[in-house]
Amino acid sequence: MTVDDPAPRARRRLGVGAVTVVVIAALAVTVAIGILRTTTAPVETITITEMDATLAAAPPAPAVYVHVSGAVTAPGLYRLDEGARVVDAVAAAGGFTDTADQAAVNLARIVTDGEQLHVPVIGEAPPPAPLSSTGGSATLPGGKVNLNSADLAALDTLPRIGPAMAQRIIDWRDQNGRFTSVDDLLAVPGIGDKMLAALRELVTV
Repeated sequence: MTVDDPAPRARRRLGVGAVTVVVIAALAVTVAIGILRTTTAPVETITITEMDATLAAAPPAPAVYVHVSGAVTAPGLYRLDEGARVVDAVAAAGGFTDTADQAAVNLARIVTDGEQLHVPVIGEAPPPAPLSSTGGSATLPGGKVNLNSADLAALDTLPRIGPAMAQRIIDWRDQNGRFTSVDDLLAVPGIGDKMLAALRELVTV
């Protein structure tokens, strides 16, 4: 009868156990390395930079300067947006006073750069024609009438232009802005080539 030697079996068990320990140790090292990489990996940061103030600022709107005088609460020089009307200029000056002749002022008219807007008191003579953007009156020294600043009375002095046609010219100007050339008169209802030819040397813009 042969008796098995326990030594080989013990060595085999020891070998299996050693392998298991090595595998477990390797797994532990792998996990530890993964955790270490996670904790030491750089974190991406996002920085929000303020927009440059010069680029962020919207360009200022074109402006006109109007001298408001007469029967308003605060007469003076006012800066208004291009395309503003007389009603805006009067509002900027604090509104009408109790003595203002409001019916003498065309609130719908578009103001021009450099003009003087005078609000008369009740009973005062009609206000002078508004100043043009060049500082001249509606009727220039050469006798020409400025289409962009002339009031109804000034336009009525032109040949073949009565009060009704003068009002059409003012209405067109209020609705469409400044005349850019004398030829723009053709866009006013009732003015044709013949009338334009008669007016060409008498008006300017």
